[in-house]
Amino acid sequence: MNIILLGPPGAGKGTQARRLVEEKGMEQLSTGDMLREARTSGTEMGEKVAAVMDAGQLVTDEIVIGLIEEKIKTGNPAGYIFDGFPRTLPQADALAELLSRNGAQLEAVIEIAVDDEALVDRISGRFTCGDCGEVYHDTTKPTQQEGVCDHCAGVNLKRRADDNADSLRTRLMEYYKKTSPLLGYYYANGDLKSVDGLQNIDVVAKEIEAALS
Repeated sequence: MNIILLGPPGAGKGTQARRLVEEKGMEQLSTGDMLREARTSGTEMGEKVAAVMDAGQLVTDEIVIGLIEEKIKTGNPAGYIFDGFPRTLPQADALAELLSRNGAQLEAVIEIAVDDEALVDRISGRFTCGDCGEVYHDTTKPTQQEGVCDHCAGVNLKRRADDNADSLRTRLMEYYKKTSPLLGYYYANGDLKSVDGLQNIDVVAKEIEAALS
């Protein structure tokens, strides 16, 4: 099963992706993580990535597609979760072509939809574990022990400097500008399914499960 998770900053994509990885054995393909991994890998593709990034240039779609294809060829039977890709319509077409030539297909695109103002309230109290990425909130999901991650027992808990109302509204506007064409693209293809991301985490997970079924 191959899926895309879409949603604005703070919608809960990371939390739901981790659950799918843990419960279904799927592999999360994060563009940022793959680029960082490739940069230090010493492979031919890694050298290309390092050269581009060291020059302060943007990594091309061709390189990102190449990294994704390398991962897919490893053949995880449970499938893949695409995180941070595609971001544009040409990238969406390129992903479809990549899957097709590797005998795979996209089963679903899950949009985790949220109300913007409610999301601003949610993000204002958010903090994460710098070691495992687990997400917490001051009121709705505090750690059981102050300063210690429930998931990995790490103490590297931190807040993003831009997790404030003004910064978040700017990030939301950028997200909608870039993502609206993708939502229309996948809706027209019959792939798009939407869940309410402001519900309880377990409820969201159940709705995603139902959408995938």
